[in-house]
Amino acid sequence: MADTCGQILLGSGLTVLSHPLMYIKVLVQVGHEPLPPSLGRNLFGRQVYQLPGLFAYAKHIIKIDGKVGLFNGLAPRLCAGTIGTLVHSRVLQEAVLVLIILHSGRHQFSVLPQTTKEMIARSCATIVTHPFHVITLRCMVQFIGRETKYSGVFDSIITVYKQEGVLGFFAGLIPRLLGDVLSLWICNMLAHLINTYAIDDSMSHTGEIKNCSQAVTGFLASMLTYPFVLVSNLMAVNNCGLAGGLPPYASVYPTWVDCWRHLSQEGNMSRGNSLFFRKMPVGKMYAIDQKRFF
Repeated sequence: MADTCGQILLGSGLTVLSHPLMYIKVLVQVGHEPLPPSLGRNLFGRQVYQLPGLFAYAKHIIKIDGKVGLFNGLAPRLCAGTIGTLVHSRVLQEAVLVLIILHSGRHQFSVLPQTTKEMIARSCATIVTHPFHVITLRCMVQFIGRETKYSGVFDSIITVYKQEGVLGFFAGLIPRLLGDVLSLWICNMLAHLINTYAIDDSMSHTGEIKNCSQAVTGFLASMLTYPFVLVSNLMAVNNCGLAGGLPPYASVYPTWVDCWRHLSQEGNMSRGNSLFFRKMPVGKMYAIDQKRFF
């Protein structure tokens, strides 16, 4: 229990510190560009038109809502983090293995049950906390239309239930679950292969090297599964009554597959993946009145 409380406190602290980053990332993901492109230089020193980065975007939000504005949606996100940690810890302790390991005595197969248990725990935590995740995203997207529809955790719960029913709390859940599962398996299997076949246990600092390989594979897995995160976030705010999720600002998608197909056709599958050195979309025109690209 003490370990769980420590995880909650640490997680809450990291959530507060990283919240402005997530807030800006979500606004970029939905296509909100409040500042026009400016002439700058890329990594190679060439002059190119760039979109505002993290700090310019943050200054814009502070100018409108003050520094407190950078923390819109923090309360439901903290709720999601706390509940998710509790559910994850509990399920991880009680999870029953669903895979029968034929060669249980061999070290190279130990990654399968461990990853399966982690997958079950993460999936349960994601499902339970997804309603808070949906509310968090909608609190953020309100910035686009200057709405106050989602003003608090309990009021937001009532609003979602009245307008969309129970299913409204799970908008965008499927791509989010798929992304989490794929990311976990890609990360763990790649790390296992590297640690087993590329790293010799007789090498010095073996533990540090294995931790480094886990971090690298985790980063790679997150890059590969980023489209699932993007589609999930867009579907969570799609057609929810906010300006940022309705035409003419945004398209209305019947299913997350339609959203994926539309983003893929427009070449926007990585939108919001980087908040630094953001280059201007090719073949797009910037609309000053709507603050987005067409």
